[in-house]
Amino acid sequence: MRRQAGLVMALAAAWALCGPPATGAEDTKSSIPSPREVLDKLPFGVHGFFETRAGTRVQDDDAQSKTGSIGEARFQLDLDKALDWAELRLKTDFVHDWVTNEWDTDVREANAVLMPFDFADVKIGRQILTWGTGDLLFINDLFPKDWQSYFIGRDDEYLKAPSDAVKLSLFSDVANVNVVYTPQFDPDRFISGQRLSYWNPMLGRRAGDDDRINPVEPDDWLGDDEVAVRVSKNLSGYEAALYGYHGFWKTPEGFDPLSGRAVYPALSVYGASVRGSVAKGIGNAEMGYYDSRGDSSGTDPFVRNSEFRLLVGYEQEMARLGGKDFTVGLQYYLEWMMEHDDYLRALPPGMHARDEDRHVVTLRLTKLLMNQNLKLSLFTYVSPSDADAHLRPKVHYKINDQWAVEAGGNVFLGRRDHTGLGQFADTPNLYTGLRWSC
Repeated sequence: MRRQAGLVMALAAAWALCGPPATGAEDTKSSIPSPREVLDKLPFGVHGFFETRAGTRVQDDDAQSKTGSIGEARFQLDLDKALDWAELRLKTDFVHDWVTNEWDTDVREANAVLMPFDFADVKIGRQILTWGTGDLLFINDLFPKDWQSYFIGRDDEYLKAPSDAVKLSLFSDVANVNVVYTPQFDPDRFISGQRLSYWNPMLGRRAGDDDRINPVEPDDWLGDDEVAVRVSKNLSGYEAALYGYHGFWKTPEGFDPLSGRAVYPALSVYGASVRGSVAKGIGNAEMGYYDSRGDSSGTDPFVRNSEFRLLVGYEQEMARLGGKDFTVGLQYYLEWMMEHDDYLRALPPGMHARDEDRHVVTLRLTKLLMNQNLKLSLFTYVSPSDADAHLRPKVHYKINDQWAVEAGGNVFLGRRDHTGLGQFADTPNLYTGLRWSC
């Protein structure tokens, strides 16, 4: 009953916002305005969508009590208003989760963009932030991610979690500068054991519902804050950028033996990137030094070591291989642990040691058909060093301007339970979704 009730309520909200779905025929004799026509006359913009998604595991996971991976009815209400002195936006998702039997409200955006000068913008409030050059790989983008959404089949837009921040943007011929200040730490929505199992190094096994991660989160307002800076410049058609970040690891990469709880160690990141035309495609390169300030010497086995990270990518339309609208993207990614010898000497007996180098190669294949209304895609992560992989096949079909349907999956492969992707080897899932937008 709860599933039907959630579906009906979300569908009713979308109906009130959008009116009945378009059928291709119009009743020109009707003098009664549609809900959409009424909303268009309001002094602010109103948009949104209704979406339902369902998914299931394709094999048993002893650490999870439910077979459903995703099951939800979602209604998004998006309001915006342009004023002479500011642009206002409020975007909120109302969700009924069938798997957990819970209702939730997720405020995605609630902000004001001020334009005090021609060369400056200030965005204040909850917002979605992103920068960097990687395709689903992140080095200098230290803004929060929602990894659970990503691994269970929600739309890719939900990989980015919101930040409560102030963003200052300055524009000039010399360079463009973005400064983001987050007064209270915004962590990733990480894999905690709910819905997806993970490798628990303290237990020496995979854990799930039976042992969820409950970290100690830095929550001191103005004390546990974050600062991110990006300085960019267009150089002969290539966009070059420098980055800086001061805050914490976005996932709990530390452990406090006294409390027995995971923690977020202090972190600073310094990086650079470049992106532009290469041959017949687009190339990018990005690097970053992760200064793990809680363990600069690498001798604390309960805090993640400092790292150097590198990303190189290339994307090109390959008409000769797959015809028109066929695109191929490749990336190589490296994590190089600093002070690895000290890390090995300090590692407690029985704990699995991380490799000094972690290599990942990604491949994206995208094919558009039927006047670009049908999109076939495959995104794969393969780590030769970890001997694991993650495959993300997806089919997306745009039926018309309002309706779209999607189906896909998350397949994980791995020889060892303790590697980055191998820990999810028992959690492959398939999903399908239907969206009605207006």
